[in-house]
Amino acid sequence: MTRKLPGRATRWLPVGVERVPSRRTVLRGLLGGAAVTVGLPPLEAFLNASGTAYADGCSLPARFGLFFWGNGVLPDRWIPQSTGQGDEWSLSDQLAPLADVKHLISVVSGTEVRVVNEIPHYSGAAGFLSGIAPLGEEGDNTFAGPSIDQIIAAEIGGETRFRSLEVGAHPGAGLSFNGPHSSNPPETSPHALFERLFGAGFTAPGEEPVIDPRLGLRRSVLDAVMERIDSLKGRVGASDQIRLEQHFDGIRDLELRLARMEEDPPDLAACLRPEEPILDEAIASLSQRNRLLCDLIAMSLACDQARVFSNVFTRPVDNFVFPGMEDGHHRLTHDEVDPQPQVHEVMVQIMAEVAYFIESLNRIQEGDGTLLDHCAVLATTDVSYGRTHSLDDFPIIVSGGACGALRQGLHYRSTTRENASQVMLTLIRAMGILAPEFGSGDAHTTEGLGAIEL
Repeated sequence: MTRKLPGRATRWLPVGVERVPSRRTVLRGLLGGAAVTVGLPPLEAFLNASGTAYADGCSLPARFGLFFWGNGVLPDRWIPQSTGQGDEWSLSDQLAPLADVKHLISVVSGTEVRVVNEIPHYSGAAGFLSGIAPLGEEGDNTFAGPSIDQIIAAEIGGETRFRSLEVGAHPGAGLSFNGPHSSNPPETSPHALFERLFGAGFTAPGEEPVIDPRLGLRRSVLDAVMERIDSLKGRVGASDQIRLEQHFDGIRDLELRLARMEEDPPDLAACLRPEEPILDEAIASLSQRNRLLCDLIAMSLACDQARVFSNVFTRPVDNFVFPGMEDGHHRLTHDEVDPQPQVHEVMVQIMAEVAYFIESLNRIQEGDGTLLDHCAVLATTDVSYGRTHSLDDFPIIVSGGACGALRQGLHYRSTTRENASQVMLTLIRAMGILAPEFGSGDAHTTEGLGAIEL
């Protein structure tokens, strides 16, 4: 079920989801056809128990992101043998590239994605990221509901120039969905991403915004289109109405982005305009492309251009041939004989990319900590064991402190095959969203995963 948020277009959110009010909350509405905002006075809901400090304990915004790779892992070489906090556990050989960031991650093992596993790879991707099995209509792998990044973006994405960012190192379909048949394609070009984020329309702290006179005309054209929405929706069926709502949500987000180009930039000490990346034809490897994208994502967060992102390193069923391998990754997961040494080496390379991304967030100083301290980053895949497409013992890494909401330096192993959706509900709530539930059917949960929560 979904509900309509007052003053906004319909968005795909479970009934009962509310954003925790903060001191940055404003009331938005229309006055004489113009958008107006009204700030709130200090309320008890904003303060801690003693009334002396803000209850969120964090003066900087929380951010959420996804790092995804396709084709699973080798569970017996990926899952750590010991559990606990800090020195109580050790990384497995496939997780070895994460040694320098071990204190910044929580590894979760032993949970299961509870959807019917009818579409190999995509059942796991959709089931974990949205809590619902993919529609599977005529071979279509579209999600049946919004992915976690868009659930979060619907609540916090409106506060930044970009509602969310979608990138991918290897060309192909992304995994960010607003709802059925409404995906957000990833940007694969670091140069194009740079131009989008830090080219025309970007104003660094301390700079005066440069206004393009064409922006006003463009907004007027959008307003004229929006006036015809109700008439159009009355002439189409229910499914088309949903698609139109999602489409016009995108237009509304574009309007907000255009308006923000005219605003003075926030005073963000960590924000620096990055160097322009090399052109695409000069990029020598998938790893180099990914790391250029990771660096741009990190600085876009530091500059508060976006607070939600998804980074699809490789997609489900991806058959990219990694350096030193004799065949594509997906084919190796099925055809290489045990103990699958090339699959293992591919996983080591992928975990090195995860480690680089975590480090790119942690190296940026922000406030009294780092950018990563104010992030929740989920790193995961589409299946557990690639050869069998299994969805039990699902591979999950959570990194970042989310402004003090999440534990770090932990390996938690479920001994009761807990619902993987509990991790997702914890991450949503870590963003300050009072979500009562996540997922549907067997994947539905009303409880987070307490082991990784603070």
